[in-house]
Order: sequence, then structure tokens, then C-alpha cells
Amino acid sequence: MEFLTGVKQQKVVEIADLTMKDMTGKTVWVRGIVHTIRDMGEVAFLILRKREGLLQCVLEKGENMTGEERLDEDSIREESAVEIEGVVRKEERAPYGFEIHIDRIKVLSVPAKGLPLPIAKPKLNTSLEAKLNHRPIALRNIRERAVFRIQEGIVRGFRDFLYSQGFTEIHTPKIGAKSAEGGANIFKLEYFHRPAILQQSPQFYKQMMVGVFDRVFETGPVFRAEKHNTKRHLNEYTSLDFEMGYIDGFEDIMAMETGFLQYMVALLERDYGNEVKRLGISLPDVDRIPQIRFDQAKQRVSEKYQRPIRNPYDLEPEEEMLIGRYIQEEYGSDFVFVTHYPSKKRPFYAMDDPEDVRFTLSFDLLYKGLEVTTGGQRIHDAKKLEEKMAERGIGTEGMEQYLSCFQCGMPPHGGLGIGLERLTMQLIGEENVREACLFPRDLGRLEP
Repeated sequence: MEFLTGVKQQKVVEIADLTMKDMTGKTVWVRGIVHTIRDMGEVAFLILRKREGLLQCVLEKGENMTGEERLDEDSIREESAVEIEGVVRKEERAPYGFEIHIDRIKVLSVPAKGLPLPIAKPKLNTSLEAKLNHRPIALRNIRERAVFRIQEGIVRGFRDFLYSQGFTEIHTPKIGAKSAEGGANIFKLEYFHRPAILQQSPQFYKQMMVGVFDRVFETGPVFRAEKHNTKRHLNEYTSLDFEMGYIDGFEDIMAMETGFLQYMVALLERDYGNEVKRLGISLPDVDRIPQIRFDQAKQRVSEKYQRPIRNPYDLEPEEEMLIGRYIQEEYGSDFVFVTHYPSKKRPFYAMDDPEDVRFTLSFDLLYKGLEVTTGGQRIHDAKKLEEKMAERGIGTEGMEQYLSCFQCGMPPHGGLGIGLERLTMQLIGEENVREACLFPRDLGRLEP
């Protein structure tokens, strides 16, 4: 009987192993994909693509070369997977300041056809449509890949920070009987001969779990059947959600998000420096984030930029952009919390401002003129919640379990949802949210 005792020790090393200690003069084994080949005659440079980046390997050709080591079309070509045995030597011009001088090459696989995109270039100078049509190949490009390393850092920062603040991670269903947001933008489906929907938000579930764990968070997909075809909308996106109980006011939610952003920026600086440099990112200053009331923001933008107020109940995309511009010009911040949105445009569970019930104790966070977060304080009193539902003509069918939590008692609470792709898009300086989504789903795209 054979037993497994844990992770198998590998003889091969990674770039991190080579950078953590001086291995100059030592023989090592490395594996990777041949990203590019520069054949200089007697010498060839093989650039390996590995998970951390590019590794330069040098092949000095001679008469004693075996079939495994010949550099020709039948043995090694770009996108071949290889294992290399060689000696580490210092080379300041190479990535990371060293290179591998090859003693032996073992070919693990050879591509059956050529690539549809020139992925070895520093930047893919092709259309977004072409990149999305060949997404798994386009993402082999070092710059394209870096976007999703940055996105990993955002999610990692969200998780790590909230764990440090006593939050419990939860995973809620994406198929439900009733939507948390309401409206017509719902994907409907048949669930074993019963009507069901794809969830627009984990809102109901995370509120229910506040009564269990006090503080909860989730990262997961949400679905919006919006017939938008814009650079800022997706029909499936990833939402970073948290909900926290025993708050003194909705300002506690904004403060918690500010803490997350500070943690995230520090993490990206520390652990994702190569990707930040490759993408040319200037990380934002999040030491202090201003806040402004919804009605005041609309008024100031209208006065400063001579733009009439057309919709008193919501922010139009152009207004968001102008608010971002105004805050940057007046306060030097890329972020701004816009608070006290009108009750008319917020969900039934949003708590009204006791000083003026036309407005809610809610907010959006704008980043460079684009909404990336929506949040606020929720109604926790069962009677008030049911009264507001009745006022809006909202039925209780499919929400019995949700409402029963409030009837059994709930603490004052609130939370938010962050659009991961939008936050990534603004951080990396792209103009289309599809650039920040691995496999976008929009009005016209279901593949790959």
C-alpha cells in the first residue's frame, strides 16, 4: 500500500527561488513555456514564460549537441513546454539580473499550430474584439496577464483585510426565488418546473447572516439582465460584498471600505510591484477620502461646469465624471463618497434619513468619475421594513425566510458591494470594463 504524505517536493525551481538567494554557479532545473526564441547563430536565447514572469536562458550550440538540444522547427519552437537543466549566471541585462546557461533541454510538448495573436510583443496592438475572440491565447501576453495579477491583489486584499477585522467569509446561492434588487433586469429561468432567477446580489443572504456572524463578506458573481452595450456594463460581474452589524451609522461602512483600500494599495505596492510597473500604474492616494452629499454634488457640478440638472433622483454618467473631476481639482483625490441618495432610487431595505426621509443613509463610491461601490445602512426593524415594502407595492412571496430574520430580531447593520471589474479597470487606466474581465458576458458574447 502506498500513501501520500503531503505536497511532493520538486527538483525544479521557480523564479522566486532564484531571487531569494544567490544561486550563481549552481545547476538548476526549470520548466516553462518558450515565450520567444532569438537565434544568434552560435548562441540562442530562449525566453521562458513562467508564472512569475520571463526567465532568460542561453543555449550555446556546439558539435556535441543531442537531438533533444537541437534548435529547429521539429524540436523546439515558441509555445513549446520545456524542462531545462543549466547553470545560473549573473547577467544584469536579463530580467531579475541572472540567466540560465543550458546544459540539457527536454521538450514536454510542442504546439500543433501557430498563434492567432502576436503574444510575445510587450503590448498586444490589436482590437479588443480580437483579444476577446482569442481570450485564452491573448492572456498569455505578459501585459494582458498582469491585469489579472493586479485583480488577484484586489481580491486578496479584500479578503485579508476583512479577515483581520473579524469578518466571516460566506458563499450564498446564485439561483433564487426572489431578487434582492427588484426591477425588470433579472435573468429568469425554470428550476424543476418552478420559476427562478439568477441573483442580482447576495443582499438578502448577507443580511440574514449578520444575525448569525455579525460581520460577513463574499466574493462571487452577480447577474444583471440590463440591455446596455456600454464600456462600463457587464451582464455578469464579480461583486465584493460585505455586511456588518452593530454599526453606529452608515459612516462606519465607508470607514471600513477606506481601510480596505488602504490595505489593498499597500499590498499592491509590496507584492505586485512587477505588475504595477509593467502596466505603468500610479497607485492612488487613499489616506483621506472626501465625502459629499448627493444633492450638494449635483449642485456644485452644475454651477462649476454649467451643466443643467436633468435628473434630480440619480447621477448620470457625465455627472459622475464631472464630480470626479471636481473632487480631483478641489481636493486632489481620485475617490469620493457621494452620500444621501434619494429614497426613490434606492432599494426598499435602504434606511431613510430620519432628518429628511426623501433621502437615504446610503452612498456610492466614485473612483476617477465612475461608480465602483454602492452601500449604506439597512432597515433592521421588521415593522418599518414591512411598511416600506407595502408603500412600494412589493409582495412577500419568496421572501418569507428573509423577513422572518427581522421578526426574530436583527442588529443595526449595513454593507456594500464593490464591482471588481470596474475597480480594476479604473486602477489600471483602461476605458472598457471588458479589459478587466477574464471572459466577459455582455449583450453579444457568450463565448469563449
